[in-house]
Amino acid sequence: MTPFCSTHSILRHPLPSTVIRAVKLPTHDMAFSSSSSVPVDSVEYAEKLKLLLPQVLKYHNQTKHSFANYARGPRGLDWANQPNPFRRYESAPLMPLQHPSALKKSAPSDEDAPLYSSLFYSLPSPKPISWATISQLFYDSLALSAWKSTGYSTWSLRVNPSSGNLHPTESYIIAPRIHNISESPFVAHYAPKEHALEIRAEIPSGFFPNLFPENSFLIGLSSIFWREAWKYGERAFRYCNHDVGHAIAAVAMAAAELGWDVKILDGLGYKDLERMMGLHIYKEFKIPSTPLKGRFPEMEFEHPDCLLLVFPSGTTDFDVDYAKLSAAVEEFPELEWKGSPNSLSKEHICWDIIYKTSDIVKKPLTAEDRVSVTQFRSSKQISETSYKGLTVREVVRTRRSAVDMDGVHVMARDTFYQMLLHCLPSGVCENGEKQGKPYALPFRALSWDAEVHAVLFVHRVSGLPKGLYFLVRNVEHFDELKKSTRPDFQWVKPDGCPEELPLYELARGDLQVLAKRISCHQDIAGDGCFSLGMVAHFEPSLHQKGVWMYPWLFWETGVLGQVLYLEAHAVGISATGIGCFFDDAVHEILGLSGSNFQSLYHFTVGGPVLDKRIMSLPAYPGPGIDA
Repeated sequence: MTPFCSTHSILRHPLPSTVIRAVKLPTHDMAFSSSSSVPVDSVEYAEKLKLLLPQVLKYHNQTKHSFANYARGPRGLDWANQPNPFRRYESAPLMPLQHPSALKKSAPSDEDAPLYSSLFYSLPSPKPISWATISQLFYDSLALSAWKSTGYSTWSLRVNPSSGNLHPTESYIIAPRIHNISESPFVAHYAPKEHALEIRAEIPSGFFPNLFPENSFLIGLSSIFWREAWKYGERAFRYCNHDVGHAIAAVAMAAAELGWDVKILDGLGYKDLERMMGLHIYKEFKIPSTPLKGRFPEMEFEHPDCLLLVFPSGTTDFDVDYAKLSAAVEEFPELEWKGSPNSLSKEHICWDIIYKTSDIVKKPLTAEDRVSVTQFRSSKQISETSYKGLTVREVVRTRRSAVDMDGVHVMARDTFYQMLLHCLPSGVCENGEKQGKPYALPFRALSWDAEVHAVLFVHRVSGLPKGLYFLVRNVEHFDELKKSTRPDFQWVKPDGCPEELPLYELARGDLQVLAKRISCHQDIAGDGCFSLGMVAHFEPSLHQKGVWMYPWLFWETGVLGQVLYLEAHAVGISATGIGCFFDDAVHEILGLSGSNFQSLYHFTVGGPVLDKRIMSLPAYPGPGIDA
């Protein structure tokens, strides 16, 4: 291998001189008309795509950070209008879920508390749907994980990560009758602060038996863009969709703990999702033509993202008739919907391009789609000793985003390889199969072949040279990736790399300074054991599948990021998602041009620095106690 002479010798054509200069980060980035539910006519949509795709690319390019310019956002944080992180539906009946103290007592045995690492290799027997198991699902996926306090400030953390602790993602359950929750099939909103369900509506008794497999229910996810835009401005639409991906993976892992499988119902259209979650009650938001500041209560609406089918693992012989399902939910707006959404802020800033883009990517009903559920595929195991013997709950509920990395921790090579093996979508491939299909946990919740890869900046992994590496998560893209990147990259397997792991060494050298600079000059990107950029097969995906793939690509990065979070905590270190990075500088390092591949999310993994000034308090102190 040819060593780097400097941090820029990786580049055939060096980065602009601005890469060398320290750039002061602006305050806002310190880091830390709808589609109808009708089948899509492929010819008609192909014509429509010619108009929609340029608008999506415009948003993506307009919201890139660069060394010379940051995407538009607030110049400072308007603390007086910080959005309430808790959505409540006032006057809706509130049904408490089982308190965590009772949940702990109800799971004393190893069988009821599987080890985190075991879930990647086999799932426990499915538990019945009950008040206790639904309580556990939410507690281990979307609930509060702790309260933090320092000085006069107190704030909550959640099991599902959120950039900047803003929590734009809301969740719903649509389920058959569950004793202690509802004596009728129902739609409910999850209130994480109370660990309770707000019953929004009762639904027809024949809904589940006629449309879904036995012992199944639905989890819905939605986004409140304003919560994220308050801090991050125009780039917030990207971050909201990262968080949707984190939430999908969080639900998939918690469901697996209970012996349940999860699958996105990707054939449904935007209107179907809106009706099923009861989000049709929000007033239509009339998008202004330019960014505006003022009072826009309609801007606090929830954008329906996806619906997840949760069902007993091992169940594969079923289908969902999307046309029949869509017809059934047409009547949902006529149900008796309970509760009015609370107000989140007195004043707002509307970043118009967020709402224009979210409108463009609304997915119509694709009735011809089918739910494809394969048998559970285990992941490759090479280093079980890397893990600390923690249960699933201990990992998911103690996961924290590192604020700083110590710059000294060294990761064992086998631990690094094991972590990356769990990042592969297909798990253990059989009969000459290659990576790409979503068979393994938690990627099996997704409905498309992997479109996201990872370029890794390796800083401190014992037995592995420092340098630039590439993890190919869909081998179908390998040739295109190799042709699209710099011709002097090596593309060789590193020493000791498992045959099943499509990891390639591109070039050697100390990239700590470069990793920091391309991640908005944040030290945390260079002080970990490794950092990475998630590189998506971008414009071809939008062309082939539809512009709704734009947010879905960010969901995939969020799912991958959640695996990195959990893997880091399971081996005793930490991780952090990085949304602030210089997009095209990453592309220039790799030699990429055009929009076939784009960097969508950054991450760093390493030894955390703990801030002893911050006190940690329990998420749920006791029954009837308001934290």
